[in-house]
Amino acid sequence: MRDLDEAKELLYVMRSLEILMSSGIGLEAAIHSIGQGGHGIISKDFAEIMINVGKGRTMEDELRRTMAVANYSGYKKVLNTLLNNVISDTNIIDTLKTQGGREEEIRSEKVEKYIEDLAGMPESLLTFGMLGPIILALVGLFPQLMGDAGAAVGMSMEQGMVDSIVGMGLFITLVGMILVGLKAHFKDPGL
Repeated sequence: MRDLDEAKELLYVMRSLEILMSSGIGLEAAIHSIGQGGHGIISKDFAEIMINVGKGRTMEDELRRTMAVANYSGYKKVLNTLLNNVISDTNIIDTLKTQGGREEEIRSEKVEKYIEDLAGMPESLLTFGMLGPIILALVGLFPQLMGDAGAAVGMSMEQGMVDSIVGMGLFITLVGMILVGLKAHFKDPGL
């Protein structure tokens, strides 16, 4: 679950870092600003980094500790970029722009895959939600439609049996619609 939370907020954090540092704010102040909140689990991580730096630990050690806790690979890359900037004063702004572009591509691919996976859902819902009850209504009316002709062919059904078949069919239709809805819910890319 942590990796999903990291993935949700990462692009916004990367863009925030990029904007803050492009405007002349240093890395520590940018981490402190993001640690103030608004970016979920990443804000909590950054706030913990700043608390521990305030207690005398080094920024380098705190970034390494946070990298060990991180689950999402993109978040680990960003933390590694921040660590490299602390160690050797690299050009972090261009690196964040590049990583942000890659993260946008990953998100776009996830959304496209989600849309493709759900392409057949309207047809499935139409089948379960509309055609199922219509067919079941015809099954329920079958004894009245056939009348005495059903008995001549040897297909006599009592109304109680027909009612139970229709009731079970409606229940199966409802379960089918729920399963189609759950399919959409569980395929959600979480963006």
